[in-house]
Amino acid sequence: MKSFLNSNIGRLRLLAVLEGSSLLILLFFSMPWKQLYNITLLTSILGPIHGILFLLFVINTINLAIENNLKFKKTTWKILIACFIPFGTIYIDYKILKPLYEIHLRNIK
Repeated sequence: MKSFLNSNIGRLRLLAVLEGSSLLILLFFSMPWKQLYNITLLTSILGPIHGILFLLFVINTINLAIENNLKFKKTTWKILIACFIPFGTIYIDYKILKPLYEIHLRNIK
C-alpha cells in the first residue's frame, strides 16, 4: 500500500475511488434525504469533503498529465470529465489509470 501512495498514479487512483464514492453517496443518499425528509446533516458534512476530493482529483490529474507527458486530447480530458459523471472516476480508474499504474510498476523494477 505504501508504494501505491508513493506515485502520482497510485494517489490519483485512490482519489478516483474516493471522489467517485463521495459523489455517489451525495447523489443517491444525501440529496434524497435532504429533499424528502429535510435531513441536511449528511449533505453539510459530505458536501465539503466531496469538494476537497474533487479539487484534489483535478490537481492530481493535471500533475500526472504533466509528469507523464499525457496528451490532453487523447487521455487527460477523459480523466477530467470522469469526475462529473457518476461512476466515471471508477470507470476511468479501471480503463486508464490501472494500466498506467501497471506500466509504472514495470518501469520501477
